[in-house]
Formats: sequence, structure tokens, C-alpha cells
Amino acid sequence: MSDAKSKAVREIKVANEHGMHARPVMRFVDLASKYKSTITVANTSRRSEKLDGKSAMQLMLLEATQGNTLRIEAEGADALDAVGALAAFVEAGCPGQAPTAPEAGALAERSDPPDSNVGARGDETSGFGGTQSTSTS
Repeated sequence: MSDAKSKAVREIKVANEHGMHARPVMRFVDLASKYKSTITVANTSRRSEKLDGKSAMQLMLLEATQGNTLRIEAEGADALDAVGALAAFVEAGCPGQAPTAPEAGALAERSDPPDSNVGARGDETSGFGGTQSTSTS
């Protein structure tokens, strides 16, 4: 087994219609973190600075929208595998993310509206709109 480091680079277009927002970024970071290689990503459509591909905070700075070109680079023993997997993930539209609109019946609806006079403890004296009675004997 060789300790030689290899380098891989690939430019791909963001396919996800919502771009690389929080959920796809987190999935990208999860996937990137499975590899030992150092991974950087640059949004060449906006700016060319390389950001850490294993940092969600840095990847959010990419501001990558649909159609932007990302340059994914990796250096290390598994660089080719890392770039291949990450590029496939982005090109596929970041699969595995939650649907953009809830399916029919997916949201639970409350059948009875909350009583504005009932507070957080369930009594009528602890809410914002409730009244508190005091007796003076």
C-alpha cells in the first residue's frame, strides 16, 4: 500500500433547484467527512476562493445556486474516490433531502384551535390573555 498522495479536481454544475442550502450542505459535509483526503470547494461562478469541504459553515459561504459551477478538489490517498462521490452527489441534485412541499396528509392538523385564555400550564391564569383572580378576605 502506498502513502503517496494523489490529487483530483472536478468542476460540476449545481443541479438542485434550491442550490446548496443548509440541508444539502450538511449532507455534502457528511459525505466528505467519510474520506481522509483534504477537500476544498470553490464556487467559480461567484468567486474563486477555496473553502473547506468538510465545514458546513464555510460551504454556506459558497452561496451556490442552481447552475453555478463548483470546483471540487481533493488531495490524499482517496482523493479520486472523494471527488467522484461528491461530484455525483451534487450533479444528482443532492439526493436524500426532505421534499420541498409536504405531501397530502403529511402535516398533522390540530382539530381544536388553542384557547387564547389558556396559558402554558393549561390553566386560565397563566397565559398572556388570561386573568388572575385574587381574593381579599
